[in-house]
Amino acid sequence: MSKFESSIKQIPYPVEAVYKNISDLSNLERVRDRVPEDKLQDFAFDSDSVQVSVPPVGTIKLRIIEREENKCVKFEAEQSPLPFNLWIQVLPVDTNTSKMKVTVKADIPIMLKGMVAGPLQDGIEKIADVLAQIPYNS
Repeated sequence: MSKFESSIKQIPYPVEAVYKNISDLSNLERVRDRVPEDKLQDFAFDSDSVQVSVPPVGTIKLRIIEREENKCVKFEAEQSPLPFNLWIQVLPVDTNTSKMKVTVKADIPIMLKGMVAGPLQDGIEKIADVLAQIPYNS
């Protein structure tokens, strides 16, 4: 298993508000208009899963498998060219500020690792950037 981590992002909202939003994927409706349709297609979600088509990779579907209140949300790939897990950790900095990190553990065959490592790391960083820019007010 290969591990990839985003940089730590500061979020100007309390940890409870951030966790409440990332632990219920139906909240993605609020940011649907920020999803670039040329990069991601067929974007669909419910409270526990999200599915998106990423050219040229194909369809990826993630399901929440664990929620640790005000700390972490863990996802598992249900549909993906490569098996992987993703988790979003969120911690308080103070009463009005949080910090977040996105981590992926992927089962990448050694022959593909050189080709996928860079794009995967970039993708994780972009996910963290988007998550850090969401307005987390209720």
